[in-house]
Amino acid sequence: MSHEQKSATPTTKKVVISVDAMGSDRGPASVVAGLALSAAEFVNLNFIIHGDEAMLAPLISSHSILKARCTLSHAPRVVRMDDKPSHVMRHGEGTSMWSCIECIKKSEATVAVSCGNTGALMALSMIRLRKLPNVNRPAIACLWPSRNAGGFNIMLDVGADIKADAADLLQYATMGVAYARNGLRLKKPRVGLLNVGTEEHKGRVELKLAHELIAAASAAGNYDFIGFVEGGDIPGTVCDVIVTDGFTGNIALKTGEGTAKLLSDLMREAFSATLLSKIAALVSMSSLKRLSRTMDPRRVNGGVFLGLNGTVVKSHGSADATGVAAAVRLAYQLAASNFTSDLAEQVASATHAGQSSALNEMPQAAVNG
Repeated sequence: MSHEQKSATPTTKKVVISVDAMGSDRGPASVVAGLALSAAEFVNLNFIIHGDEAMLAPLISSHSILKARCTLSHAPRVVRMDDKPSHVMRHGEGTSMWSCIECIKKSEATVAVSCGNTGALMALSMIRLRKLPNVNRPAIACLWPSRNAGGFNIMLDVGADIKADAADLLQYATMGVAYARNGLRLKKPRVGLLNVGTEEHKGRVELKLAHELIAAASAAGNYDFIGFVEGGDIPGTVCDVIVTDGFTGNIALKTGEGTAKLLSDLMREAFSATLLSKIAALVSMSSLKRLSRTMDPRRVNGGVFLGLNGTVVKSHGSADATGVAAAVRLAYQLAASNFTSDLAEQVASATHAGQSSALNEMPQAAVNG
């Protein structure tokens, strides 16, 4: 079977998403405006919105489409961007972020969305939702614009934890596969392990062991493992899921975002430099708009926390209404596809396959004790 995409099958079941409305750099107005855009896109989408009722009630009322589809949960406090995760873990109760995650724990909503402090959000998610069985380290997965048919690849981890041993990388691979199956609708995703070269003798010891584990678990996980990939393959077509540790993944993500902004700025300067270049810009306006949409970071807004007993989507703190709507769209797709259950099954299956492979590689005397 190839890695072709499954056709989209919109659900008619009511989907409820829990939203932290207070963590955005732009304030709650942008968040609520993004929810209005999402409500117009999905008729069965409802929200539980957490934050200061005095601020949020008028904003919600200003969007008629939200009035009958929102439940407002008052939370008087806000997690600031400079708050330390350890402090939020101890004193976060009463904040909109805490309340947002509690909704998932109580099964009042399926997916949580927040624009707030990433470290605090991960810390609260771990302590309130707990990790899935067999998961050692949760991961953050991001969508990366690519030349693949669906327009995106998935990379993880991009910053949940800077460490990752071979077993962690196996879990990242299986969690990324579940995400690709539910988020990108790929029947049999292709997985690549990020390294300094594609040759099997290159890389650190844990990468070589991870290569063996991920390959051994591919049949049980129903994915194709293509082996090592390099940085240039992240936006390419050779795989759908790129697996790496959080240190490398975060640097790659921030480098990609910075490069995209640089290219956008340079193009704007080049097309406004002279009268002739301005004319050229007018002639090629439709092509430039298509390129701008492709490079627009707002359309890939939303990192997913994987490996928890619940799904959490982290939006950029500076996201505008369009960016918030993109994060909510992702949350809706994952909620509608029963993502959390599929993820738990993938991790359990791959863990068993990986353990069996590890035992097979050990000397028989060690296996027998």
